[in-house]
Amino acid sequence: MTAVPTNTRAIVLAFFVAFGEYTFALLTLLRELTFDPCVGGFLFGYDIGVISGLLVMPDFIQRFGQENPDGSFTLSSSRQSIITSLLSAGTFVGALGQAFTADRFGRRPTILIWAGIFTIGVAIQTATVHSIAQITIGRFIAGLGVGAMSAIVPLYNGETAPKALRGTLLVLYQVQIITGIFLSYVFDLGTHALGGAASWRIPVGLQLVWGFILLSGIFFLPESPRHLLGIGKREEACVVISQLNSVPLDDPLVDELVDELQYAINAENEGGKATWLECFSPVNGLWKRVVNGMMLQFLQQLNGQNFYYYYGDTFFQSAGTTLSPYVIQVILGAVSVVGTIPALWAIERVGRRRLLLIGAAWQAVCALIAGLSGHFTLAPPNTAIGDLTSRNKQGGDVLIAFAVLHVFGFSMFWGPTPWVYLGESFPLRIRPKAIALGSATNWVWNFLLSFFAPKIAADIGPLILLIFFGMLVVAFIYVFFFIPETKGLTLEEVDEMYRSGVKPWSSTSWTPTLGQRAHEKAIAHEIRQEREKDDSM
Repeated sequence: MTAVPTNTRAIVLAFFVAFGEYTFALLTLLRELTFDPCVGGFLFGYDIGVISGLLVMPDFIQRFGQENPDGSFTLSSSRQSIITSLLSAGTFVGALGQAFTADRFGRRPTILIWAGIFTIGVAIQTATVHSIAQITIGRFIAGLGVGAMSAIVPLYNGETAPKALRGTLLVLYQVQIITGIFLSYVFDLGTHALGGAASWRIPVGLQLVWGFILLSGIFFLPESPRHLLGIGKREEACVVISQLNSVPLDDPLVDELVDELQYAINAENEGGKATWLECFSPVNGLWKRVVNGMMLQFLQQLNGQNFYYYYGDTFFQSAGTTLSPYVIQVILGAVSVVGTIPALWAIERVGRRRLLLIGAAWQAVCALIAGLSGHFTLAPPNTAIGDLTSRNKQGGDVLIAFAVLHVFGFSMFWGPTPWVYLGESFPLRIRPKAIALGSATNWVWNFLLSFFAPKIAADIGPLILLIFFGMLVVAFIYVFFFIPETKGLTLEEVDEMYRSGVKPWSSTSWTPTLGQRAHEKAIAHEIRQEREKDDSM
């Protein structure tokens, strides 16, 4: 089946959009592909990363911590957990809530609704003076928008991207997540030395800018043609497809694409209603797909990288390095961005399944070495720099080095790939709900990790990384036996593969019949064009 859109201009400009080059040329892309969704990914990442630096800023600790007998202030691990995890609690609700709005109102209005909710939450946080309740409520409300974006963006991009580059364009979402994390670290580094509330209020308040960009950009986005056909709006779908492919509305290619999409959608919709229960139906392997999507999100969260993102500043203080924790976080953020860039190429060349297997092995080695090295060589917490031995310093250097390699591996392998898989594995009728379940799973475990990790780390220190090592071993085994390869397939061909009962380890050699039929139609279209040229001469 020929995918939409196919024009190379939209594809090329999408790469510029992912890195925030807001030039006039990108306004064309706003009408064609992925500007607003990419900004949604940026919000996701920025909100994850910004809290790490705030937790060690003196003014933030004084305002939201507890006063000690000597007049100093401490932000306990319990308060850190509450402030950090309330965002994740909101994201869980938002991820599920977008399934309702995506089906009822469409993909584009859904982005508008949840972007507005996110902006309200940020405003509440920015206006906080001393109330820990207010800032946590603000993070919960902002989390509603972030969670919804984490589900609607893979859904929207998966439905509008060409199959040959769908994985690459979905990786752009991860690029923006990582870019958001990196810039949040940069802003934390730049403002932490400022006096008063400006040190933390500026990086928090900057999220208002990202929210307004998202709200303004939504008016340039087309609706998903698959969604339009799914609700019977064929004429509107024809208009979108003609625009995305840069051809006139009366071009024969438009009717062919619409007919192919309609045929595939009808096949997908046979024998099922769009209910939550149907997501776990044995028909056409739906339950396997949903469980796979949820498991990949679960395993992604237990990779260990978010531990560094959320608590890296406080964790690295015990590593004995002379570098500021803020500087280390910026280094980790930069490494994350660099690691995501080769994923843009590898996702379509290497494939989803192989990337997940390589990544699980890579990160498991890093977690094992960092955990053991940290446990046996680091000095106790709060040890003065002058009291550190050379062994302590070397152990800290090893821990940080493998933390960097761990984060790089995550950014290239397990960061983008589960989102790509989530965006391309489900039939249209249950797609919003299935993606919502996968995204909600991500946020449930994000919440649990952010809530319990500081307490666990306080008890067992670097050995917490051995927990992540064990989960990465589980991830390798699960991917090998249960995750099929979806590289190079249309959304409809992925559906056919599951209906055919293809074994995951045999999926790389599987050939879809839908693809064969589309190839025949493409050849027929080329022959007809040649004949029309001959007749006009």
